[in-house]
Amino acid sequence: MNSMYSPSPTRYDNGMEYARCGHSGILLPKVSLGFWHNFGGVDPYERSRAITHYAFDHGVTHFDLANNYGPPYGSAEETMGRLMDEDFRPFRDELFISSKAGYDMWPGPYGNWGSRKYLMASLDQSLLRMKLDYVDLFYSHRYDPDTPLEETLQALVDIVRQGKALYVGISRWPLEATRFAYHYLKERDVPLLIYQGRLNMLDREPQEEGIMDFCADNGIGFISFSPLAQGLLTDRYLHGIPEDSRMSKGKFLTKDMLTPELLTRLQRYNDAAQKRGESLAEMALAWILHQRGVTSVLVGASSTEQLAKNLKCVGAEPFSDEL
Repeated sequence: MNSMYSPSPTRYDNGMEYARCGHSGILLPKVSLGFWHNFGGVDPYERSRAITHYAFDHGVTHFDLANNYGPPYGSAEETMGRLMDEDFRPFRDELFISSKAGYDMWPGPYGNWGSRKYLMASLDQSLLRMKLDYVDLFYSHRYDPDTPLEETLQALVDIVRQGKALYVGISRWPLEATRFAYHYLKERDVPLLIYQGRLNMLDREPQEEGIMDFCADNGIGFISFSPLAQGLLTDRYLHGIPEDSRMSKGKFLTKDMLTPELLTRLQRYNDAAQKRGESLAEMALAWILHQRGVTSVLVGASSTEQLAKNLKCVGAEPFSDEL
C-alpha cells in the first residue's frame, strides 16, 4: 500500500513564480507539467507518482493532459485519476488541471477532430478517467478545417455552462481562426483563456504568424509545448546520436533531421548557454519564458532529477541579445 502523501509545507516558497494568464484571474506557474510522455500505462506508476509529487512540492500547480496521451490512449488520464484518489484529492483546489480533445481517440467518424459530439463525449470520458467532476481548462486540441468553427466553439461555451470546465482554450489554430474564436467566445461571456502552441528556439511559428502578438494584445495567455524540440535543445545530440535516444528509435525525431547546419546552430546555442552559466536546456526554457506574451512553458520529465533541472529556468536572467 502506498504511504499517504503529505506535500511540502514550503511548496509556494521554493522559487516557483506565477504569471497572470492574459486578462484573467488565473495565475499559472511559469513551468507546468505535461503528461504527454512518461505517464501512460506503459510507464512505471511509481515513477510518475514521484515526478508529480516533486512538481507539486516545488510549486507546479498546473498538470496538462489530453484524451489520447499515453500510450495507450487514455492511460495518462487514468494515471491522473489514480493520483487523485491516492494523493491529490485533498489538494484539488490547489491544482489547475487541463485536458484536450481534437486528435484521434476512438474508431469511427465521431472519435476525432472538432465536432460537438466528439468534444462532449471525449470530455465526459476524460472526467471519468481522471476521477474529476470538472477540469479547470478544456482545449480544442487542433483546428478542424471541415467542421464549422461555430460548432466547435459553441461546444466549448456549453461545456463551461454545464460546469464541466471552468475555462477553455485552443491549441494549434491558425491566426484567422484564433481571431474568430476570440470574438465568438467573448460575445458569449466565455473568454478564450489561453492558446497552446509549439514554440522553441528552433520553431518560432507562433511568433512569425502573429499569433503571440494577437494573444498578448487581446488578453489571451500563451503556453508553449515541445519547448526543447523533442530533446534537440539539450546536450544530448551535440556529439552524435546516442543509441538509447529518441532519434535513434526514429519515433518523433529522425536521424536525417540532424543536419550539419542544425548541429552548428545547436553548438552556437550551447556556447551561449555556457556563457550564461546554464545548460542548453535551461537556456532554451528561459528563452521561451522571456518572449512577449508567454504565460508558462510545458515540460515533460522522465525523472525527478530532470524536472529539477528544468525548474532552474524560472529565475534565469533576461537575454541581452537575440539568439
